Amino acid sequence: MRVAPKVEVTDEQLAELVRIWKLRTTPHGVAKRVRAMILAAEGLENKAIALQVSMGVNGITRWRKRFRDQGIDGLLKDLPRSGRPRTIPGDKRSEVVAKVTREKPPGRTHWSRSTLAAAVGISDSTVGRILLASGLKPHLTKTFKLSNDKRFEEKMTDVVGLYLSPPTNAVVFSVDEKSQIQALDRTQPGLPIKKGRAGTMTHDYKRSGPTTLFAALNVLTGAIVDDCMPRHTHREWLRFLNRLLALTPPDMELHVICDNYATHKHERVQRWLARNPRVHVHFTPTSASWLNMVERFFRDLTENAIRRGVFTSVPDLIEAIDVYLIEHNRKPKPFIWTKSAADILAKVTRARTALEAQIRRLQATA
Repeated sequence: MRVAPKVEVTDEQLAELVRIWKLRTTPHGVAKRVRAMILAAEGLENKAIALQVSMGVNGITRWRKRFRDQGIDGLLKDLPRSGRPRTIPGDKRSEVVAKVTREKPPGRTHWSRSTLAAAVGISDSTVGRILLASGLKPHLTKTFKLSNDKRFEEKMTDVVGLYLSPPTNAVVFSVDEKSQIQALDRTQPGLPIKKGRAGTMTHDYKRSGPTTLFAALNVLTGAIVDDCMPRHTHREWLRFLNRLLALTPPDMELHVICDNYATHKHERVQRWLARNPRVHVHFTPTSASWLNMVERFFRDLTENAIRRGVFTSVPDLIEAIDVYLIEHNRKPKPFIWTKSAADILAKVTRARTALEAQIRRLQATA
């Protein structure tokens, strides 16, 4: 019986093969070939490899030869196939692009491959290739909001300056409230995860009440100072500010980045700030919550500790939040801000120009 020779690889080649195989972005077909060559390098026969990677014996033989002749590069792409290459008529390509970018299908908000194919008179797969080559994704949409704050540039530059070049002898906190966090108890117990099936939870729930999380992200260290309170009026805000001030060494200034929520500008808050001159409040522009770093932490908290949680009471919810924050603060990691104020302003200017052009086009066709 013929036995395929062992694939000879260097240590560097083996390390690269393993890296490519474990990489999440590696296409499935390429990963199978790479895994097959790793097993071949270990001395396994083609039949044994075929069972592990779900590939035919003849295919493994072919990839052994390709690897021997071309090395790792030979595994990363297919050879050109015989026959005439597929072509897409230029007029059909232009028609698909024009419909996606300028029209909407009757009675629908956006095009799909099948509706485009029916409208243009080509196959679904051809539409898919045109959309892929053109970089168009009609099935996706993204939300946006341009700030109309008249002092946008001034406030944005101030906040970004604190991130990129924080003042010396000062502590900078990014602060906000995550209000109305609901303690939700599911009506039925979910099923645990197992092989071949994701964990489950019922879509309906019982409300046990809300809490409001006050959180301050230390911009330098990434540590979180938190407090859960039943409300979020100016009284709770002052209580939290007093806590931050108590945690700040007396010889250092305290800089607080927050949004324009009314309680942050309450008359009593203004009087408190006047009595504590080493506390400086920096407001983000309206409709620009993305400038507040603590919002990024709130996203992680929701994803990792709240969204899939089951809480029979508000104290149960608060305990889960506290446990998550304790674990976070064991090894805190700061969020690194990279965009300069000039880069952000240029992007906002481009977006505003595009938005105003679109408004003019809509007004002209109305």
